[in-house]
Amino acid sequence: MKSQYIKEIFRSFVQQDKQKFLENAYALISDEKKLNHQLFANELKDIIEQADNKLNVVQEVDYSKRYRKGIPIPRDNEKGFPLLELKEFNLGWNDLILSEVKKTHLHSIEKGFWNKEILSSYGIKPKQKILFYGVPGTGKTLTAKILSCALGYPLVYVRFDAIVSSYLGETATNLKKIFDFIENGKWVVLLDEFDVVGKQRDDHYEHGEIKRVVNNFMQLLDSFNGESLIIAATNHEQLLDPGLWRRFDDIIHFELPDEFEREKLFEFYFKSVKKVKLDYHKLAKLSIGLSASDISQIVSESIRKMIIENKSEINMELISDIIEMFLKRKKLEPKKI
Repeated sequence: MKSQYIKEIFRSFVQQDKQKFLENAYALISDEKKLNHQLFANELKDIIEQADNKLNVVQEVDYSKRYRKGIPIPRDNEKGFPLLELKEFNLGWNDLILSEVKKTHLHSIEKGFWNKEILSSYGIKPKQKILFYGVPGTGKTLTAKILSCALGYPLVYVRFDAIVSSYLGETATNLKKIFDFIENGKWVVLLDEFDVVGKQRDDHYEHGEIKRVVNNFMQLLDSFNGESLIIAATNHEQLLDPGLWRRFDDIIHFELPDEFEREKLFEFYFKSVKKVKLDYHKLAKLSIGLSASDISQIVSESIRKMIIENKSEINMELISDIIEMFLKRKKLEPKKI
């Protein structure tokens, strides 16, 4: 099988077919991981990611062949809305700025899936039910997207606005439809803002229907027997029912970036901007309390302002003013209860 991939890689190089080259390259990497040739597979993957950073070629790869098309998307009986969306991305671990400790933790989840056959021989399964929690803009959703790319599984984004129904019992039915869907395939399933259906059962402000939904949700997690990776993400972990915490194989807290991480974030987001000379260390000091998402928006606003005001470059004064504006906005945001 390896020889066939190598032949196709050479043929696509001669034909200058980047998409075909990448499809076969990733297929070869996947096979090497299955053979437990982790070091070799990671070296090949690093080469591809370096090419991505320099040439942006990975964005042309077509991942749609990795799952069967025409799979019916479950819908809400009340309004007919789709209960989930299938999404695909072209991202790598280099797109995520987190502490090395956190990245190592996340890599271990990925490696568990690549070594599931070996784990199975010991009667162990990879970690499949993960809880991400922390303040908004700290990388929870981005991490789910990157894990989707790393595993080669399409991302199933669950639409909680469609799940919660006004009809008695329909919310639980919608949850069952979603779990039936994800059992038939290999996916990274993102249950974003899932505290909507995971609220504490002893909350006096919630009616009996929500309590039944929480019980049903826990039963579905317990009985899940598919091959997918389920990621539940929330900004309001204090609202979650204690019984839900015990259902997860791993729980990861996403904090606001520290000074070193903020410096790296500014460097990362400004890397595509030409003729910019900034003191990233000073920007990191000025931006205490801001999230990765905030920093991304600050960079976008800086570029926008440069263009609108017909400036030749982004300078420290311009971006410092924008950081100050974001810090003032932060003070006005409602605090966590």
